[in-house]
Amino acid sequence: MKANIQYAFDREADVLYLSKGDPYPDVESEEVGDDIIIHRDRVSGDVVGFTILNFLKRAGEGLDRVTLPLEATFKLAGA
Repeated sequence: MKANIQYAFDREADVLYLSKGDPYPDVESEEVGDDIIIHRDRVSGDVVGFTILNFLKRAGEGLDRVTLPLEATFKLAGA
């Protein structure tokens, strides 16, 4: 099943959420880096989303990008 990447940003909590398609209700979460949490489907083990804590605070400290320990393939939807 193909899914678009969705994101939500909670400005008050300073947290960025990203998920492949609609957020999955039943995931296993694991912190894989400094304030970076991945979410895995409990059945398949596939990474279905991630969360970045202190997102704007990181940017304010001069962080111009966040490197995630994930591989990605980009394709244009409908192509």
